Amino acid sequence: MKRYATWGVLFALLTPFMLAAAPALSGAVEQQALNLTAIYMFVAFVAGTLGITYWAAKRTRTASDFYTAGGGITGFQNGLAIAGDYMSAASFLGISGLVFSSGYDGLIYSIGFLVGWPIIMFLIAEQIRNLGKFTFADVSSYRFGQTQIRTMAAISSLVVVSFYLIAQMVGAGKLIQLLFGLDYWIAVVLVGILMMIYVIFGGMTATTWVQIIKAVLLLCGATFMAGSALYYFGFSPEEMFRQAVEAHPKAAAIMSPGSLVKDPINAISLGLALMFGTAGLPHILMRFFTVPDAKEARKSVFYATGFIGYFYILTFIIGFAAIVLLAQHPEFFKPAALAADGSVLKDQLVTGINGGTNMVAIRLAEAVGGNLFLGFISAVAFATILAVVSGLTLAGASAISHDLYANVIARGRSNETTEIRVSKYATFGLGLVAIGLGIVFEKQNVAFMVGLAFAIAASANFPVLIASIFWSKMTTRGALIGGFAGLISAVVLTVLLKRCGAMCSAMWAQMANPLG
Repeated sequence: MKRYATWGVLFALLTPFMLAAAPALSGAVEQQALNLTAIYMFVAFVAGTLGITYWAAKRTRTASDFYTAGGGITGFQNGLAIAGDYMSAASFLGISGLVFSSGYDGLIYSIGFLVGWPIIMFLIAEQIRNLGKFTFADVSSYRFGQTQIRTMAAISSLVVVSFYLIAQMVGAGKLIQLLFGLDYWIAVVLVGILMMIYVIFGGMTATTWVQIIKAVLLLCGATFMAGSALYYFGFSPEEMFRQAVEAHPKAAAIMSPGSLVKDPINAISLGLALMFGTAGLPHILMRFFTVPDAKEARKSVFYATGFIGYFYILTFIIGFAAIVLLAQHPEFFKPAALAADGSVLKDQLVTGINGGTNMVAIRLAEAVGGNLFLGFISAVAFATILAVVSGLTLAGASAISHDLYANVIARGRSNETTEIRVSKYATFGLGLVAIGLGIVFEKQNVAFMVGLAFAIAASANFPVLIASIFWSKMTTRGALIGGFAGLISAVVLTVLLKRCGAMCSAMWAQMANPLG
């Protein structure tokens, strides 16, 4: 009875947010008409994943069950789960939106995201499985001073998780806003509550199976979308590119580099951040502890690389096809983007789309498959986001409970029951942080925000991880200084300098025109 009462309380908490959609839908908001098909599929997915969480909760008893699903996931299953974890809102919504707006340059993100996987497969996958237990910090600190390196690794993991969560929460908020007509902040709160439910009650078992199901659905949906779009062009990529050049406001510039990344130094820097950042993401590294041995860990990366590479080819097709096909659907654009005859103004193709470029893939789904396929893709996109935020939150919670609490504060004297309780409290706290960050960064492109997380992971996590595994002369002091130097410099250069630059520009404008 106690378990059923718990679930009753959870559904009661969610109900007010669902009911809040009713008055919002009657207001003057820039959403599409209420799509009942999409909403039914969305609700069906949420109900299904809550069922998985209930099943997993009954099987989650020990710390190993909570953090790593007891190490009982096969290589193929883990490969699918890794792909599901990695094919995030940034991949599906953000990269397709970048290709739509910038053309060829959007590909640098997908290539950068992908090429990090051979590094993981050949250099660190087996070592991580052999040396670690639950977290990235286990590997980083196995031959260094436990307190110092675990503290540094846990802080770095939490910073990376926080930046990555921003992108997922923004993508989820925009998607739910589009489907239900909810205010953006309500949509973000709803996503945060569901995320906390999955992790607190289901742990890694629930998170893994949500990721596997989501990966299969996303690959199937993206394949159908890309195939349907190519059918319009007679399955000729050349014809698709030709029409995209004619329709895009940047014309032929979308077929050459330079519109998004302006110079070779920036391109190299971004590529390195995405490549090495992949090998430093705590929620990805944590997945190698869910398999029984190092051989299965290597298989995991092999399968994941194939699934992810295929998916990024699809997002490239989706982005370019959307340039042509969305221009033929003026109902997807704001009134200011339309000419007197109702057609889409060429110079408003990118800036005038309703919902922003993050919603390009969702709009294309409706263009090629109608309401039924829109409902399916919307539910899958939401599944994508929930799976990723669950993995991220679990990684962040484990950094707090396993690394900081159990090994730094309690110095190994805590029991599993207390550690899991701390992890659940940490999950609740991280959920609140994710909701707040998602609301603050509403206007950011999700692929760009993930790029910041990768830059921090490449600067702070990856060097310490590689040095701890392969450099026998590395000392605790060197790892500590190097890790914090990379973390602080990456955060300052990606966040504070950009914000200071905007503030200085505003101050200069005010000084130049004090009466303005």
